[in-house]
Parts: sequence; structure tokens; C-alpha cells
Amino acid sequence: MIAGSLVAIVTPMQEGGALDLDALHRLIDFHVDQGTAAIVVVGTTGESPTVDVDEHCRLIQSTIEHTAGRVPVIAGTGGNSTREAIELTRFAKQAGADACLSVVPYYNKPTQEGLYRHFRTIAEAVDVPIVLYNVPSRTVADLANDTIVRLTEIPNVVGLKDATSDLVRLVDLTNRLPANRDFALYSGNDDTALAFMLLGGHGVISVTANVAPRQVADVCDAALRGDVANARRLNAKLIPLHSSLFVEANPIPVKWALAELGWIHNELRLPLTPLSPRHRDTVRRALREAGCIARPATKVYS
Repeated sequence: MIAGSLVAIVTPMQEGGALDLDALHRLIDFHVDQGTAAIVVVGTTGESPTVDVDEHCRLIQSTIEHTAGRVPVIAGTGGNSTREAIELTRFAKQAGADACLSVVPYYNKPTQEGLYRHFRTIAEAVDVPIVLYNVPSRTVADLANDTIVRLTEIPNVVGLKDATSDLVRLVDLTNRLPANRDFALYSGNDDTALAFMLLGGHGVISVTANVAPRQVADVCDAALRGDVANARRLNAKLIPLHSSLFVEANPIPVKWALAELGWIHNELRLPLTPLSPRHRDTVRRALREAGCIARPATKVYS
């Protein structure tokens, strides 16, 4: 089981919007050096809705090749079409992904039975570890605990990214998971990740780790060791950053922050737009307070 800080890595883009794989590789090296436990590529933070299928596959392939086994790679392969999700999952397995992150189908508003059949069909079609991803604030559909418990009966459904921030729901789920079943529980929200881990979670799939990988990893390490006092102390320094990275829709602020630190261009694809000027001092101040590291070379991005 992968535990600790898993980064939901951004997708760097060149001016004009083309993929910037060189910048992606530099970020991967940075994460490996700073103690990130795994790279999660082409998720929400990776702008999966705005890359086409060829680009999606290229990002997965390039991440796996450059990471070269130094840390696990979890490929975002979900979709609102079960058939498309299977195709992406099959590609990721062939490319060598350690696991796949499969989001609840969005826009369609399936029933719980539809969600169960969607994930079961993917898992049965492709023999690769699958982490479920529940983020109802974006998908509208909400994967209920009853359905998650049913899905744990499928051997290669191995975990859940829970972006609900509902800690009561987490406790209910942990109480109902089969005692003999290893099932990873990851917070999908940085601001509640510490509490999530102290209540039985195994880590966080983090936005903040994009700019503060060592700091987020240290919080996770302390929490998972049961060193609550140190975990709380370290986490307190990150709270302003957790908050400021969501002053506008993710990944708008985090891409601006990475550009401010010199790692990438501040480039997104429509309908996403660059961070509003009124928020920039807030994000800049939070980066400084958290001790975030600029790229160790002459800043070439703006």
C-alpha cells in the first residue's frame, strides 16, 4: 500500500498551450528529491478535462518513463464513459502504471447501481490496481459508502480518494471495511488531510504538495507515525497555503504559484483562466510563510 504524500501533479504547458514535458520531468525530479510518495498524473489538478486522448496518454507514458520506478505512478484514467475509462486504464496498464485513479462519472448523474457497475466493469476489464475517486463537488454524483463497501469485494479495487471532507463519513467507512482487506484511504483535500489520517486514512493526494512537497510529506510522516503534536505543528504552517491555493478553481492558483517559483509557465487552457491579480499577493505570502522552494536555476518562466 502506498502511504503518505501523493502529489496530484499539474500538467505544465508551454506558452500557447502545448504540453511542456521538460517542465513535467523537472517537477517529477523535484518530487522524488523532496520525499513525495507517488506521482498522480492527469487528474483534476492535471487538467484532464482539457487534454485530448492522445495528450492524456502521452502524459501518462512520459511520467512513467521519466519516473523510472523511483516512486510509484498512479495514472488518472477515469471518465464519464465507461468504455473510454476502460481504454485509458488499459493504456496505463500497458505503459506500466502502478495503479489507476478512476473518478466518479460526471455529468451523467448515474445511480449507485450505475456507479457500481461502472467501476466493476473497468476493474474486470483491466487487471490493474484501481483507486476510486469521489469528488461530488465536481461530478455531482456521489459514491456512497454502501457502494464503496460493495466495490471492495473486487480484488483490484484497492483504495479511495475521498474529496468530500466529511470525516464522519470516513469513520463510518473504516468501521465497515472488511478486516482482512487492505484498502487505501486518501484524503482528496489538503485542509482536512491531517484529521483524515489521524482518523485512519493512509495519506493525501495533494494539491499543496506541488509547491511544498517536503512540507506535506513531513506532515504525513508525522501523522502516520502517531506523532500528533509534531504533525499539528507542521500542518499549522501550511494552513494559509491550503486555503490560498483554492481562492479560485484548482488548478488556477497552484499553476500561478509554480510559475511564481520559476518551475513552469503560467499557462492553462480555456475555460480556465490565469489567477486574478487581486489574489496574487495572498498566494505569494502563503508560499513565503510555508518556505516553498524556487527552482534552483535562473527563473525562465513568467
